[in-house]
Amino acid sequence: MIYVGIDDTDTADTPGTNQLARALVRRVAGCYRSVLIIRHQLLDDPRVPYTSHNGSASILLEPRNGCRIEPLIDELRAGMREWFVPGSDPGLCVAATVPPAVIEFGRRCQRELVTQQEARDLAARHGAHLEGLGGSEGGVIGALAAVGLAAGANDGRVVHIGDWPDDLAGPQPIAALHGRGVQVWRLDTMQTVARGVVDVGKHLRPNFRQQRIVLFVQPANGDCPLFPTPDWQAVRLT
Repeated sequence: MIYVGIDDTDTADTPGTNQLARALVRRVAGCYRSVLIIRHQLLDDPRVPYTSHNGSASILLEPRNGCRIEPLIDELRAGMREWFVPGSDPGLCVAATVPPAVIEFGRRCQRELVTQQEARDLAARHGAHLEGLGGSEGGVIGALAAVGLAAGANDGRVVHIGDWPDDLAGPQPIAALHGRGVQVWRLDTMQTVARGVVDVGKHLRPNFRQQRIVLFVQPANGDCPLFPTPDWQAVRLT
């Protein structure tokens, strides 16, 4: 698995980091298969400069036919430079192996302030590719954090799954979710839900938990006029 992290790629009036992640996946699709795109919530603090809510994104890729990591980095860099908008401070991280220290760094970025130098020193010690691509280059912090959190496999909201289109909305049979590799768990008991219909909302947005893609649900209130009548309502978590 190749872990890619991107952060601080947009401004208030431009397309967001998740859209860039999808564009990058399309750009490298010939040599790398997209497994997941995940949004990670970092520290929401007024001392941290960010566009909205301080989220970063990770991309999990599988190489096709022996594709190497160096051309991948070149393509990702070129794609991010094409996307660059003044006022953003983008960072890019790419790693084939992610040690526990980087996973813990990602968790720290959800709890406390860290510096660019900490991120750069840590990446250099462990052989992760980390670079800034404009502005203050502050996105290197979130990019490395995204790689760590993705490798920890217990964080974030999944915004894209494999080669599937982002087309599921409203009431969906649980069997259809299973077909895309999504497990359904009841939020209050953490028990698996195997049957029924879930109202997933405007878009299917499960979470990445315990190395699984999980949609958390609660019983529907019965007042929804949609057809088929849902048994469960998706719960949106970070």
